[in-house]
Amino acid sequence: MSSILLKIVEKKRQEVEQAKLLRPLRELQTDATEAPAPRNLLKAVQGYPQIRLIAEVKKASPSKGVIRQDFDPVAIAKAYESAGAAALSVLTDEHFFQGHLEYLREIRKQVSLPILRKDFIIDEYQIWEARAAGADAVLLIAECLTENKLKDLLRLTHELDMTALVEFHAAERLPAVLDAQPLLIGVNNRDLNTFEVDLGHVVRLRSKIPKELAVVGESGIATRNDAMYLQENQIDAMLVGESLMRSKDVASAVRNLLGKSLDNLSS
Repeated sequence: MSSILLKIVEKKRQEVEQAKLLRPLRELQTDATEAPAPRNLLKAVQGYPQIRLIAEVKKASPSKGVIRQDFDPVAIAKAYESAGAAALSVLTDEHFFQGHLEYLREIRKQVSLPILRKDFIIDEYQIWEARAAGADAVLLIAECLTENKLKDLLRLTHELDMTALVEFHAAERLPAVLDAQPLLIGVNNRDLNTFEVDLGHVVRLRSKIPKELAVVGESGIATRNDAMYLQENQIDAMLVGESLMRSKDVASAVRNLLGKSLDNLSS
C-alpha cells in the first residue's frame, strides 16, 4: 500500500469508528431496508458494442487540489445524464476529496442512472451506509483490503443487491481479485506510488481477465481517441472524472468523449 493510501485508510478507520458512535449499525440497516431498490450498474455498462461511461462527480483530489470551483453536484449529475452517461460515480470522502454522502443522497433523488459510491471502503458499516443513502454500487479497492476482507465486503454488497466495482492497479493483485469472484473489475491506470498514468495498463491486463467479466478503465482518460483505444481493446466502460470536471460545459465534454456513438447508446 502506498504512503498516500496508508494515510487515507488510517483516517478512514477513525471516521468509521466515529460514525458508528453517532449512528449505530442497526439504525443504518433499518434505513437501508427502506431505501429505493438498487439500480443495476453492471447491466448499465456490460454487453454494449460501444464503450460506456461512468461519469464522476468530483470536486477535488489530494494531488490536484480543487478541480472545480463552481461545484454543484446535482447540476453536474443531471448534465452527465442528459449527455449520455451510463452511470455516475460520486466521491463521498470528505477529508481528502471534499466529497460528501449527502451529495449522493441528493443526486439519487434527481437522476435515474445507477450511482456508485466512490470512497475508501474498509468496513461493512460503509456498505450499509451507502445503501441507506441510496447508492446502487460501491467501489472496493483491493490495495486497501486484505483478501478475506475484500471477499466479505463483496459478499455483503451482493447480498444487498448492489454492484461492486472491484478496483486494483498492481498486476500481482489480479489473482486475489479474481479469487474474490467479482462481476465488475476496475483497473486503475494510475500508480499511486509514482502518480504516473499509463492508459495501456488496463489494456494489457484485460487479456488476463476472463472475457465474461466486465472491465472498467480508470484514470488518464480525456479524449475521444482515449475512449476508442479502450473500446477497441474490449474494455466495457470507462470511469472519467477530472477531465470532465475541468470542462466549462460538462455535457459537451461527455458528448465529445462518447462521440457519434452517443446516438447508438441505449438508456
